Amino acid sequence: MPVEIVKGREATIHFDAGRCIHSRSCVLSHPDVFVPNVEGAWIHPDAQPVEELMHLAKSCPSGAIRVMRNAPSTGAAPDSDAPPVVNTVRVRENGPLAMEAQLRIRGVAQASPRATLCRCGASQNKPFCDGSHAAAGFQATGEPVGVESAALSLRNGPLNVMPLPNGPLRVVGSLEVVSGTGRTCNRVGETFLCRCGASKNKPYCDGSHKGAGFQAG
Repeated sequence: MPVEIVKGREATIHFDAGRCIHSRSCVLSHPDVFVPNVEGAWIHPDAQPVEELMHLAKSCPSGAIRVMRNAPSTGAAPDSDAPPVVNTVRVRENGPLAMEAQLRIRGVAQASPRATLCRCGASQNKPFCDGSHAAAGFQATGEPVGVESAALSLRNGPLNVMPLPNGPLRVVGSLEVVSGTGRTCNRVGETFLCRCGASKNKPYCDGSHKGAGFQAG
């Protein structure tokens, strides 16, 4: 699915429909920028100031929206792809794992620091979420049990996500596991996150993928 690129006076918006999970934060916060249910042009970069466009892009959990300035701006982030100060994975209630970090997935550096990864096992675009959790009736808490963890000496930097064959997501790098309400539940340098939907210890893998016959590259 091609990426839509719309250039405005000061900024350019990139929209990747293949990564969109329809969280609707864009059309709810700025329906003047992303105009729903119209024929023809529906993305309007000039409807809001650049800083507001940046905020809109950074609120998109899947990384489907990216915003680039058309010219450098002294003292301001050059675009929405600036990596975060703290690497996080946010556990979405009955939904995917929303990651924000300097991401490498399957060894490939990602253009956006944000991605939503499937944890229900039903996505047709693994390891990315494609919204299949809704049709599958996936149920999983967004408030995992907190565990004692030491503060990380480095809270950002590269985060490598490696989907193991027929198994979990192996994540290597500094990462804070955050609940849907913003509570830090864990701090890790390496972890294995469930992507089959069967773990009894979500969001972590407990080996249930073997008994569930989960298959994914």
